[in-house]
Amino acid sequence: MENMNYAEELVREFLFFRGFTSTLQSFDRELATDIGREFHKDKISDLIFSVYIPKFQAQNLISLLTFFKQCFSSSETILIATLSKLEISVLRYYIVHAVQSGRSDKIIEFFKFSGVKMSTSYRKNLNSTDSMETNAISLTKPRIPALLKISSEKHTVNHLKNDIKHLNTRLSQLQALLEEKEAQLSQSRSNISTTRQRSIGGNDESVCCSLDTQSSGLCKESTVSFGEPRLATTHLSGRQSLDNSVILPDDRDASPVMVNYGENDELQQEEDFPEVKVDFQETFLGHTSPISCCRFSTSGDNIASASVDGTVRIWSYDSSTSASRNATIYCGAEIMSLEWDCKSDRLLLIGTADGGIKAWNVDAKRVVCDLNTTRAFPSVLDLKCSPVEPIFVSAAASRGQGTSYIDKLGFASLTVWNMRTWKPMAVLPLGKDPPAITSLCFNHNGKILAAAATDGMIHMFDSDMSAGLQITGWPAHDSAISSVLFGPDETSIFSLGIDGKARSSPKVFEWSLQNQGKVIWSRNCHRFCNPENLQHYKHEMALDANGKRLLVTSGSVRAPIYQVQDNMNGMKTLAHSAPISTVDWHPTLPIFLTGSVDNSVRVTSIL
Repeated sequence: MENMNYAEELVREFLFFRGFTSTLQSFDRELATDIGREFHKDKISDLIFSVYIPKFQAQNLISLLTFFKQCFSSSETILIATLSKLEISVLRYYIVHAVQSGRSDKIIEFFKFSGVKMSTSYRKNLNSTDSMETNAISLTKPRIPALLKISSEKHTVNHLKNDIKHLNTRLSQLQALLEEKEAQLSQSRSNISTTRQRSIGGNDESVCCSLDTQSSGLCKESTVSFGEPRLATTHLSGRQSLDNSVILPDDRDASPVMVNYGENDELQQEEDFPEVKVDFQETFLGHTSPISCCRFSTSGDNIASASVDGTVRIWSYDSSTSASRNATIYCGAEIMSLEWDCKSDRLLLIGTADGGIKAWNVDAKRVVCDLNTTRAFPSVLDLKCSPVEPIFVSAAASRGQGTSYIDKLGFASLTVWNMRTWKPMAVLPLGKDPPAITSLCFNHNGKILAAAATDGMIHMFDSDMSAGLQITGWPAHDSAISSVLFGPDETSIFSLGIDGKARSSPKVFEWSLQNQGKVIWSRNCHRFCNPENLQHYKHEMALDANGKRLLVTSGSVRAPIYQVQDNMNGMKTLAHSAPISTVDWHPTLPIFLTGSVDNSVRVTSIL
């Protein structure tokens, strides 16, 4: 019955599309009187023996019988043979009726229409003793029309999607098992190395002690622990600082040795993060090079993903969403930034490495405006639209000298653009030769713009972009900041940057906007966000709709999801086959995106 209703809707839609209104009305009237909603063989018999034959409609009769033959495949030989006998009997009855009625003209017309083949078949079976009653095909179990099978394709697609989902889950389980085995192997190697160091250290101490005893008669007692840091704290004397760092006592002329135990504990906790509980996961494989950026649209219905080969793909993860906006955009240069218009899903801004800013209309499927920054600042690192005004801000940078992502960036340029005239409104002041701006963010009402720089500074600008007034700023990190986000209640701001003396420890800070410079919450991301693993991409972070979970890119195959305001708990995503280079959250649902160097983008819904 479900297939019957679906087929009737398709027929009704087709008749309306073709403009067959009278046929549509007749179709609706007959549907209204169809109570049983089954195959009515009696109506077909009435059509043949009460209309076509009495009114000598030979053309309609032959067309109907030919249509019946087309309903069967060539493999159903028995049904086709029976139907052929029925066809000959019905046509013979037509000719007999025409002869009895004295309509020789209809007989001539019949043979002209049916052709010589039909007449030959008629003469061959003219002396057959089979009657129409004995040759009539049984219609008690009729063949189902092809139109009623049209929903089977939908069921097949759903079945294949479920198979893909199960295979992805199984793949993730196998990858997790492989990672676990590799971690065990690494731990075993580390234990072997530690044991060797202990044995070597013990021998050295014995030699040194004996030499000292012989020379001065005194041997200073010395204890060196190569065990785990947590255990070592019970054997160490000296001054312990507030950040859980211990300074080992040594000779006065020697420099102190710093051993940080708090960070090791946090790294161990990140190692133990549980895997997210997944409701469903879809993998998009439409790109042929590493993913550089991916973003949900304002409504969350569409996704824009970009790769380093200069290709942008617009697609949807939900089969119920129309695919009319799906498109492939070829930009001719590496894509460095993507931004959807905050007021609607119609416009997508694309920033490239050759100074281009393209405005793509997803409904019209064309570029409505092609802008360019100045030649001195070719890299469009970030784009941000105001949530209330028809403006957007571009962060462009000149080219620097270096090999890593940050070292390739030179000086910064912040430009405000009018989205009605597509012309620049103002250039925001950053001082002389300012370091590159890597990330931008508006607050919820568009009154404040935050900009993060490669020198570790966060700049805050007033809502009046035409005036270009910088209201405040502070040093947030020791080195480059790669991402900045306003908190959910607008009283704080998150920053992801590099800290530490070696400038190799990525950290997330949540800064208070009411008490400038005060850190509310922080996490060390070194376990996942090792800068050495992703030298060609900047790290990103994204907050979920409730502002409770922070997703961060990763140099590993899994990305961390930190619980905001929680220093212990977190989760990790299902594994890609390569580092995760870009992330984003759905604007309203617990669904996130992860784009990877393995050329894939995954949409994951968590429980």
